[in-house]
Amino acid sequence: MAVKIRLTRMGAKKAPFYRVVVADSRAPRDGKFIDIIGTYNPVTDPAEIKIDTAKAEKWLKNGATPTETAKQLLVKSGVIK
Repeated sequence: MAVKIRLTRMGAKKAPFYRVVVADSRAPRDGKFIDIIGTYNPVTDPAEIKIDTAKAEKWLKNGATPTETAKQLLVKSGVIK
């Protein structure tokens, strides 16, 4: 089982809001997930990023691989150097 850190879309039409989740890579984008480690709101100016650094570091140590977008958010929030 490959575990990934990725975004799942929430919010209304034309007003996206994302949760940063840890999920099995085979699960659908908005489907089942293992843990919520943060949120991302691109609508606000500047975009609002909230990541639980302890949870994120724990999952990265356990071998979870972030997607490109999730990796950028983790870098901006200071989890990944």
